Amino acid sequence: MRTALPLTALALAVMSLSAHAQQGDGTRVAIAAAIVKPDKVAATPERIAALKAPAGFTVSAFATGLKNIRIIAVAPDGTIYVSRRDQGDVLMLRDANGDGRADGPPVIVANRAGAHGLAIRDGKLYLATVKEVFVADIRSDGTLGPLTLIIDDLPDAGQHPNRTLAFGPDGMLYISAGSTCNVCNESNPENATMLRASPDGKQRTIFASGLRNTIGFDWHPRTGEFWGMDHGIDFLGDDEQPEEVNKLELGKQYGWPHVYGAGAIYPQSTPQGDISKADWKAHSTPMVVGYTAHAAPMQMLFYRGAAFPAQYQGDAFVTMRGSWNRASPSGYEIVRIRFADGQARSVEPFVTGFLTDGGKTHIARPVGLAMARDGALLMADDANGVLYRVAYTGAGKAAASLPAAPAGPMQQQAQRGNNVPLAITRPEAAGGSALRIESPAFRHDGAMQSRFSEYAEGVSVPLSWQAVEGAKSYAVIAEDPDAPNKPFVHWLAWNIPATVTSLPEGLQEQPRLTEPEGVLQGRNTRGSIGYYGPKPPIGATAHRYHFQVFALDTVLPLSWGADRDQLLQALQGHVIAKGEIVGKYAQTQAPVK
Repeated sequence: MRTALPLTALALAVMSLSAHAQQGDGTRVAIAAAIVKPDKVAATPERIAALKAPAGFTVSAFATGLKNIRIIAVAPDGTIYVSRRDQGDVLMLRDANGDGRADGPPVIVANRAGAHGLAIRDGKLYLATVKEVFVADIRSDGTLGPLTLIIDDLPDAGQHPNRTLAFGPDGMLYISAGSTCNVCNESNPENATMLRASPDGKQRTIFASGLRNTIGFDWHPRTGEFWGMDHGIDFLGDDEQPEEVNKLELGKQYGWPHVYGAGAIYPQSTPQGDISKADWKAHSTPMVVGYTAHAAPMQMLFYRGAAFPAQYQGDAFVTMRGSWNRASPSGYEIVRIRFADGQARSVEPFVTGFLTDGGKTHIARPVGLAMARDGALLMADDANGVLYRVAYTGAGKAAASLPAAPAGPMQQQAQRGNNVPLAITRPEAAGGSALRIESPAFRHDGAMQSRFSEYAEGVSVPLSWQAVEGAKSYAVIAEDPDAPNKPFVHWLAWNIPATVTSLPEGLQEQPRLTEPEGVLQGRNTRGSIGYYGPKPPIGATAHRYHFQVFALDTVLPLSWGADRDQLLQALQGHVIAKGEIVGKYAQTQAPVK
């Protein structure tokens, strides 16, 4: 049976209480919501035979009895790897004779608690758990060598613990880190983001933010552009929030938690720093295309193979695990995202029928999705543990597979602002008298204390300077010219009031400060807003951190979240004094956890 719980009165009470307690703006919203969980029934041959797909396509069971299978990765030789979150392991399956079924029982090739995300590159398999990423060599028989830990500090997961991995055309490892909650202001800026890491895990930045839970993502094979499908907010009613198809670009934020869909405003939440929701919306990138609310998008891939008709090439497929927060269940299917001229145009069902008995029961909750070596699709069901195969047996297949996605678009985004001089020496900052900068925490060219580094507390450094006659505001830019992609920007702050000539340690890491009032902060190289402390490689020679202060003859018409180049462009021609203090920091040994 299915359980349906009407929440209209409860939602009204909660929304009204939250609105008056936190926002104080008179918000009063009544939302009708439901909890409906169709019963699971066995995936019998008869039920599998009843699945629906477009003409010419056949859906069959590649393997059964696999329990909680989640994410799929396929090696170049056709070996299939599937993670199992509940069992905490990775299975290996093969189809050497090409009959569309696994050759035998699966082989467990790795064990790690919470195993989920998988990616393969250069003969290695990468595995993500909630907070860790491991890598292992793939042996000739498909088994794995020892797992090596390369990342051990992904953010805490909360509501969305299912980390996923993929290598971009730029050779970098992309990691999805979902939000800890349905709607909240996250304390860790890496939550609700897409992360970008080096293959060895030693460098990591936030690529895009405001993404509630983008489990599925891939790169368009013709354009090289980055696309993902994000989970919508719960408890907004049967038809809100739509599942979002987003084009992901460096430095952009996609609305969550305060704005969703095409620009709708979430009624209860409140941005930090007295930022209005209209302002948050102005900084948010709306979805490109939406799909039925609560369908729960999972793994995503662009079709590159030659086994399907040519019109499918360059379109994307996404598994929809299925709703629990909708009176009429949605999802429980594979969908196709149609693209034209490189842009997403629509989303439509592709394989359906996993939802049975008029929506009262289901035989599968689709999660994993991958392309087999022969061009068929593989889909993992984490309910009954069936690995499905979607093959095309009709006429008119594509002539050849598409090549790998071009690297140019991702590389161009990543290279912006790299290998340039320090801000204080740039033409945009030309002019002005000398300004003496001091810090009560360290002397010029002296060692910085560990509490200012990301290996310890990561609190912002205290700074002070003399008042400059005629100054209307001050700006701060902190950079590390010794980082690999020099200089690494650690801090951007501007519109510091003319009456303020010092900043205390430990400022808030948020877009707008209310103390000092009205100070705006921008995006550092890590991809977060506000101060990000020194984090040089362990054992490296001390890096230099240049804290540069600019006295300006104006208050900048520059909005929060800007990057260093945007800040420099805005202050050009307005610098009346400038100066810097340099601190040094080295980390000789790994911190004790």
